[in-house]
Parts: sequence; structure tokens; C-alpha cells
Amino acid sequence: MTITDVNAAFATEKTTQLADRRARRDAAIQRETNKAAWIAGEVASGRMVQIAPDRYRVTSGWDRGETFTVRRDLATGQIAEIVANHGLDIAADGTVALYSAVPAWHGLGQIIPGGIDNIDEVLRLGGIDWEVARREVRYSFMLDGEERPTLRTAPGHHVTVREDTGEALGVVGNKYTPIQNRKLFEFLEDLVRQGVVWESAGSLRGGRRVFVSMRVPENIVIDAGGIADEVTLFIAAMNSHDGSSRAETVVTPWRPICANTERFAVRDAVTRWGIRHTAGALDRLEEARRSLGLTLRYGEAWAAEETALAHTALAIDEFHRVITDLWPIEEDANDRVRGIATRRTERLDAMFRSEAERLGRTSYAAERSVTDYLDHVAPRRPGRTMTEEIARATALLEGSDDDLKSKAHKRLMLLIRR
Repeated sequence: MTITDVNAAFATEKTTQLADRRARRDAAIQRETNKAAWIAGEVASGRMVQIAPDRYRVTSGWDRGETFTVRRDLATGQIAEIVANHGLDIAADGTVALYSAVPAWHGLGQIIPGGIDNIDEVLRLGGIDWEVARREVRYSFMLDGEERPTLRTAPGHHVTVREDTGEALGVVGNKYTPIQNRKLFEFLEDLVRQGVVWESAGSLRGGRRVFVSMRVPENIVIDAGGIADEVTLFIAAMNSHDGSSRAETVVTPWRPICANTERFAVRDAVTRWGIRHTAGALDRLEEARRSLGLTLRYGEAWAAEETALAHTALAIDEFHRVITDLWPIEEDANDRVRGIATRRTERLDAMFRSEAERLGRTSYAAERSVTDYLDHVAPRRPGRTMTEEIARATALLEGSDDDLKSKAHKRLMLLIRR
């Protein structure tokens, strides 16, 4: 039986990529007598752009959009190290705000092999042992003729503030009630009604986003009598402290270790349960149990459908038609759009052939190829404060491609009934 832990696969892939990149970088630097000259050459060639005195963004290749920090020797001022940024917060004690039961691909955070069940310890290790307060929004204003500005209060508006640092996280309304980090752990613990081993916890965007996950005791098996692909599931909760979104709980085969997650793409399966930031929001345990219990049962139905896909042969030409259905091209599309479509098809084709070596040339291999493409390859336009990698991880976390994944699943399911 093959056990698919996508976290381990992702960690292996990223570790290999980083090692390859570092080897290429080190080789290039070794050829230069001056590391600064190497950086200047990268910028001059357009492969990097400088975005701060010691920070650069890559503009091409698989890590396009990723940012790097240049660390200098304090004595000489020379470049000593070039470090890729991971997007995780830095806790008050200087450690990366991440706890995990397994090593993450970036090699950061506080790793406790096998995990622990103590909430207070996980909060501390994950750098999220702080609370959020709600404060009135005040501003200064001076009318014509007045000698000095007066301090005024904005009715109906409050700012959420980290109590450990005093940092403002966001502006919210009167009804907004912060869901404290510890309360989120207690909610998940009460949700499952049994002992919990925490898999991961941490924060992003200065504490504006907090995540925690635990492992579901039973795995899901795809095609038990054939490829026997066993998928490990987790229950993950994500909470926002800036008023931008609800807190949400999802069932996922991903263990968040840098914002990554991936949901089921089965018809209209409800794989998440939202929690509004209001008083008493976490009291709706029975409703959450019903919703997520339905999701776990739906996971069994999903396994049955994936098994059916694993038994459905798929020719390359048919896979190309699936791609065309997912990403249709207008008849009057220009050369640039057609070029993008061609490169996308070529990449998906290569991914499908690679998956077919392990899973056979089947609809299941096709679905995995489409999902992996969306998760790890499809171009992402990062925000001003995000690397492309973190933009991609955030899209996974927030389900930006769920509709397209579901469409791919439905399209491939039609082939079963031909």
C-alpha cells in the first residue's frame, strides 16, 4: 500500500529545489571574486530586482516572485549569505512563529517529532501565545481657526491590537469580537471529543492570520485493491485578526506549515465551516460537528469516486480536451494568449506522463496533475508584501482554485459513464 502524505512529498520537492538552486547559486558565486558583483549582475540581467537596501525579488524561473534577504558580515560589510524568505512571522524571542510535528520544507520552526497535546506549549512554540484586544479608533483633527488639533473618536469603528506588541492588525465594527488563539485550540479539542495531538501552528502577516491543525485518526484509501493510494487527512483551522475574513475550519490532506492547504474537489462537498467573529460564535459546537462530520463521511464518497477515476483509462488526446475545457481559448485570441495556453498544455502533459508512471494512464492521474499544477505551478501574481510562493500558499489556504478543481473532477467523472 502506498501512503500519500502530500506534506512529505511537498517537503521533499522543495528541499530538492532549494538544494539545486543553492548549488547553482554557490557555483555562480564561486566564479565571482566579489559576491556583490554577482548580485549586481543578476540585477543588470533582469533576473532580480532590488526592492530594499538588502532585499531582492527574483523575476524569472520557477521561483519567480520569491524575495531574498542579503546578510552581510558585520566586520567587513561583505555579503555573507543570501536567504530565501518563507513568509512566516518572527516571534518576540526571535524564533520563526511555527510549531510542527514534522520538519517543514524550509527547515524552520520548532519541530517536536510525533507532536504534543499540550495547548499552552504549542501556543508558545508556534509564537502565538498572545491575545487580541479591541480598541476605539481615534484621530486628530483641527478646524480652521483652532489653535491645536483635537482628538476624536470614530463611532462604530475599532482597531484590533496585539497585546504583546501593541501592533494594529485591522479595523473592525462594533459587533466584531476577537476569537483568541487559545480559544481556537479549545474549540478544535472540544470538536473531536477525544485526545488531540497537534500537528502544526503558527502565524502569518504579522499575526493577522493564525493557523492550527490536527491529524484525523483514519486515513482514506484510493483503489484499495490496486494502487492503494492512502491519503492522510487533517482538520485545520485558520483565524484572521484583521477583520478581513471569518475564522474557518477545513478538512484537508495538507498540514499547514507555511500557509499551504488543499481541499477535496467533489461536487458540492462542504469541506469548511465558517465562524463569524461575534460573541458566542464558538458555542455552536454541535453545528460544527454535524458540518465537519458530514465532510469526513463525504471523504469516503470522495475516495470511492477517486477509485473509479483510477479505474478509468485516459488517452493523451482526451486529457488535452479536458485541459481545453478547463482553460478555453477564444477564437480571436492573440498570439500571447495562445502561447500561454501552449506552454500550459505542455507542462500539464509532462506532469500527466510523470503521474502515469506511478498511477497508470488514468483519469485519477489526470486529476492529480491538474490539482498539482494549480497548487504548485500555475502563475501567481503576488501582492506588494508577498512573494509568489506565499501568494500561491495563500491561494491554497483560501481556496482560490476550488471551483476549477471541482470542474476538473466533474469533467473527469463524466468519462467513467461513457
